Amino acid sequence: MIGAVGVVVPARDEAELVGACLRSVLGSLRSLPASVESAVCVVADRCADGTELVARRVLAGHRRAVVVGNDTALTIGEVRDLGVEAVRTLLTGHRAERTLLLHTDADTVVTPRWAAEHVARCREGAHAVAGTARLSSPPTSRLARIRYRDVLARARRPEGHGNVYGANLGVRADAFAAVGGFGAVAHGEDHGLWRRLDAGGFRVRYDAAATVITSSRVVGRAPAGLAALLASLAAE
Repeated sequence: MIGAVGVVVPARDEAELVGACLRSVLGSLRSLPASVESAVCVVADRCADGTELVARRVLAGHRRAVVVGNDTALTIGEVRDLGVEAVRTLLTGHRAERTLLLHTDADTVVTPRWAAEHVARCREGAHAVAGTARLSSPPTSRLARIRYRDVLARARRPEGHGNVYGANLGVRADAFAAVGGFGAVAHGEDHGLWRRLDAGGFRVRYDAAATVITSSRVVGRAPAGLAALLASLAAE
């Protein structure tokens, strides 16, 4: 039974988008039963804009929320792990097997039932849940749209949609710790974690009901993230 939910949001120079992200996260957490405690951590990673200020303003009314500033050259895996450490501290007293760690990105808006759907899948026995991501707008060219649909189709498998996004990932804290978290990974940290969970015998599940809407920009913060993929699909 999940009794606590911690949400981790890494952000680098996302002052324009992080406010909408956090407001959607807080709204989604309100859909959880009153018995489920929640915490939110934004890791402002080497930001040169007003990301920290916006995040602190939006989170000011939440009882368990923190904005962690990082000025060290960490990988994205280490940044996400830093956020996990912070939310686990905020949720001290909750056992790892009853704590769900939710991950999204600062350029992403989660849907109202996002947190509740992740919790429901864990209560059904999943250790980790990979939700879906819709683009905020479709790729601009017809060729890119066809290619993107093909990418999604090729990912599908009998057990679900087959995609793993750092912008929409839930992992029980005990399973997360057992496989060493994200680790010092510069990109692909979400897929790496998922593979280790699966190989470790943890119950992983794809869920189309847990949905986020993520930026369709083609210039992003991660060197090999969704923006890079969208840029490559648009290339002639």
